[in-house]
Amino acid sequence: MKPKVNPEVLKLGLVSFLTDLSSEAIFSVFAVFFTTVAGAPAALLGLIEGLADFSSSSLNYLAGWLSDRSGKRKVFVLAGYGFSTLAKTILLVSTSIVGLGAFRVIERLGKGFRGPPRDAWLSSLADPATRGYSFGVHKALDKAGAVFGPLMAYGLLRWLGESAGAYQALFWVAFVPAVLSVIVLALMKDQPGTPHARESVGTHWHALSPGFKRFLVPAGVFALAYYSLGFLLLKAHAVGFSLTDTVLLYALFNAVCVVAAPLVGRLGDRVGRSRVVLLGYGLYAAINLALLWANQGWQVITLFVLYGVFYAIEESQSKAFIADLEPERRATAVGAYNFVTGVLYLPASLVAGALWTLDPRWAFGLATLLALAAIALFGWMRPAASAGPH
Repeated sequence: MKPKVNPEVLKLGLVSFLTDLSSEAIFSVFAVFFTTVAGAPAALLGLIEGLADFSSSSLNYLAGWLSDRSGKRKVFVLAGYGFSTLAKTILLVSTSIVGLGAFRVIERLGKGFRGPPRDAWLSSLADPATRGYSFGVHKALDKAGAVFGPLMAYGLLRWLGESAGAYQALFWVAFVPAVLSVIVLALMKDQPGTPHARESVGTHWHALSPGFKRFLVPAGVFALAYYSLGFLLLKAHAVGFSLTDTVLLYALFNAVCVVAAPLVGRLGDRVGRSRVVLLGYGLYAAINLALLWANQGWQVITLFVLYGVFYAIEESQSKAFIADLEPERRATAVGAYNFVTGVLYLPASLVAGALWTLDPRWAFGLATLLALAAIALFGWMRPAASAGPH
């Protein structure tokens, strides 16, 4: 029997769909546009992507603490989505290297502020027995926008050509669904959590479960291996895919994620989310190992498919696993997780950018080793020991 999903989960999924439709239409062309059209070096792309990842995590712990302290979810989620929408106005007036870099970093601040309260909101809406499936369905709707976004970009570029005017038109079109997402969210009813008004930032941290804190160790090591997807797009471009074709590859990656997310969610509900999280780490190691030798189109396409499965696991089941480990202060826990991993994404992308300029295989080789180290640490730290049946 197919598990039921709370209608409010679907509404949150619609908000994410519209936001991703906007953001991913832009991101699908960003890496190649930034380096080939705007003329920025790959090392600068690594810096910008690392700063973007850092900015998306810099407010996570604060947002989670504020949400758990007040018990409110919607106001923080709405502020985050609204800020990301406002950041996209930068692209409407500037496509210089400075403007592009500023947009990428500032837009991620909104993502960081909305993430922990939204995931806590989502976990409170989901039945514990089908929590993984609910997170998977939400992620599927989220990434459905990331399928149609690149396809929208592809259609516009095919129609208008790869000119400065065409990209400007794309940025204007992408702005519309971002505004709609804020409107849909504003009409939703809040699902408050239990307030902890007297607890400070430090008190919240000390009150988090030991299992969650143990999980941060392998998650942090894995974050060092987790370079930006932009480098995988650059790999495809280096193999011979055109700028327009890389947009289709990005759409393929997201389409696979849409299909895989509910399936891996149900798998986690049945066999335990810790096993699924480890599966994601192992799959990522295998992908990077294969990238050391991939030099043909079909090989790159296959790896984009596998990356979509990995991303479905990492982005949905890690959060569901955290909800198992930390039932009381979920927004704070998600915020702490996003902050720790996001801070580490900065050196990860910087190192990947530097290694790419020397030899891309070095970047993929280091990612493989770090992912394997994360698997070993997960087994040693045993964070799932306090997660009940999961």
